[in-house]
Amino acid sequence: MKVLLLGSGGREHALAWKLAQSPRLTRLLCAPGNPGTARVATNVPVRAEVPDEVVALARREAVDLVVVGPEAPLVAGVADALAAAGIPCFGPVAGAALIEGSKAFAKEIMAEAGVPTAAFRTFTDAAEAEAYAVAQGRIVVKADGLAAGKGVIVAHDVEAAREAVRAVAAMGHSGQRMVLEEVLEGEEVSAMALCDGERYAMLPLSQDHKRVGDGDTGPNTGGMGAYAPAPFLDAAQLAQVGEQVIAPTLAVLRRRGLGFRGVLYAGLMLTRSGPKVLEFNARFGDPETQVLMMQLGEDLLPLVDACARGQLEARTLAVAPGASVGVVVAAEGYPEAPRKGQRIDGLDAVPADATVFLAGVEQRADALVTSGGRVLTVCARGEDLARARERAYAAVAAVRFDGMHFRRDIGAKGLKAAS
Repeated sequence: MKVLLLGSGGREHALAWKLAQSPRLTRLLCAPGNPGTARVATNVPVRAEVPDEVVALARREAVDLVVVGPEAPLVAGVADALAAAGIPCFGPVAGAALIEGSKAFAKEIMAEAGVPTAAFRTFTDAAEAEAYAVAQGRIVVKADGLAAGKGVIVAHDVEAAREAVRAVAAMGHSGQRMVLEEVLEGEEVSAMALCDGERYAMLPLSQDHKRVGDGDTGPNTGGMGAYAPAPFLDAAQLAQVGEQVIAPTLAVLRRRGLGFRGVLYAGLMLTRSGPKVLEFNARFGDPETQVLMMQLGEDLLPLVDACARGQLEARTLAVAPGASVGVVVAAEGYPEAPRKGQRIDGLDAVPADATVFLAGVEQRADALVTSGGRVLTVCARGEDLARARERAYAAVAAVRFDGMHFRRDIGAKGLKAAS
């Protein structure tokens, strides 16, 4: 099979790495890709979020399947354009991807599907939203559209609630729509399912680390590391998440004529009254994908191809024994103002029992330099979580560039939960 993978981050490097292992693969293209994907695929300078360019490339190269990594191409309608051209795509159409692109739409779908989630209200008038937030005192304020991970603010008092509404209102135009919802307490985890529009298969539970600093301190980021499997739900409980969250959501989307083919990612809060959905994403998470690809114990290509064609077998996926840990190494100044252009050294000294997935990296002459906030993810597997963490951090120690920083507690919650 000839496959076109869209995207340029660490998630896409991990997907390319896994797809390249398939005996069914004849050629792998990545648009636009990065220096990491170039090691296992052919990078093509095509803009992933421009449907006409993607379709033209897919036709020119006669690809059998397109796999979409990030959310922007999905919301832009790349899957719709590919469907019109008769090219199978692993990634939902724009109407279904709205479950990530619009917080209000996602809440509407959850309510119709009976999915457990936080109580909420939607506003288009900032003054009304501010009055409601102040009355509640403790509230979560979410910008309705895509906001690159910066559109969710948890306010713990009246003044913070007021400031949160004003900050979100300032992100958009007059009449910026926002969702205000109750604050949920518990452990936050990521539950992802491969979906063909009707059937689904659950990937192992994982846990992201969104705050920039150890102990969940500092501002939110796109994710500073992840591990899988997260020990907070057993196999039966994860299956229940599929039955109570994934299945009814797919059913509602299908009734609306929006068959969801791709990854449905439920961000869950494990509350005292059970798992509740914080948000939906319409694609693989980053950096969770990096560890999930290491944990998946079978060929990824037949799975995503079956999803794209509506032919997935609903079953339990094969999972490798042990655990995987991924540590994101970030640039100085991330997440506010990451410093770019720093030479990256030491990648050739990373131990053989670790894998490095590149993200904010570009090739300049004979050197790799930083080009983004999250520069790379260092991943390792182990017979258990403790050993995986040891190997991952030993590998991080080999990497060097000016101003680099990373969290030193990735997976610590999992160790504590398992003890």
